Amino acid sequence: MKNAILFDFLVDKENHKITVKRSFDAPLDLVWAAWTDPDILDLWWAPKPWRTETKSLDFREGGRWHYAMVGPEGDRQWCIFDYKHIVPQRSYSGQDAFCDENAVADDTKPIVKWLNQFEETEDESTVVDIELAFANLQDLESLIQMGFKEGFTMGMENLDEYIKAQFYLRKQKKPDNKPRVATYLNFPGNTEEAFNFYKDVFQSEFVAGIQRFDQVPSEPGQPQLDDHVKRMILHVELPILGGHILMGTDAPKEMGFTVTVGNNMHIQLEPETREETERIFNGLSAGGTVSMALQDMFWGAYFGSFTDKFGINWMVNCQPK
Repeated sequence: MKNAILFDFLVDKENHKITVKRSFDAPLDLVWAAWTDPDILDLWWAPKPWRTETKSLDFREGGRWHYAMVGPEGDRQWCIFDYKHIVPQRSYSGQDAFCDENAVADDTKPIVKWLNQFEETEDESTVVDIELAFANLQDLESLIQMGFKEGFTMGMENLDEYIKAQFYLRKQKKPDNKPRVATYLNFPGNTEEAFNFYKDVFQSEFVAGIQRFDQVPSEPGQPQLDDHVKRMILHVELPILGGHILMGTDAPKEMGFTVTVGNNMHIQLEPETREETERIFNGLSAGGTVSMALQDMFWGAYFGSFTDKFGINWMVNCQPK
């Protein structure tokens, strides 16, 4: 799909509002996820060379997104977005404010009320209508002077790049809508090394090989990627246990991405036997850090957990039949 990108940015000083209409060349569910999933928001929300780091995100009515815009020198501007009303895959509204690391709002800076509405078009694109409302003209003009239009435009371009790659993969790898379970991992440039390691442990083969960044169809006016980025992994899939698929991608810093190793994700494996449990546990934990050695647990399982040498968290749980 190569639809013309719509981008309207209007400032209504009389009513203290900014309205933005922006189209994305992808289906609604993919665009909605990009605006509501913290892992994806961190990839595109900040204009380069800044990046976004989410401290916490609770996407529900009454929930909050607490995040920082991090500059190239490490300086941080903290913000909070309080979600007010959510209609899944249709709209959400809330209030955005500057704050400190402890989420205490800074009342001296503009507070913005957001309304984001999503609509899928007949050509399988998605249009996002955005309304920003301010308490007064001074707050509106203050945000404009901070470079909001330029920064938001760059963020939209970051999202275009993410969506283009992901929708290309969706068309290539999953032409139907049958449900499946998978785990997706991001790496700063060593996806190939990691997945070759997992391939050896699980003794399986990649699904349809490896896709690299240079395989994404280029478009006129698109910046050229460095040669070493072109050879990075765009997408790889590896069957592991019970039909579960492990997926991975490189998130190169040259494209404005930052990968932060954390403890917010575990992959749970449930082998059939204690012998297979020990083989996988010992193989994957090699060079990593064991947080709980394999042992019999009170719920009847043979269980252990660890972080592998690539910073990915795993739990191995063998439940006897």
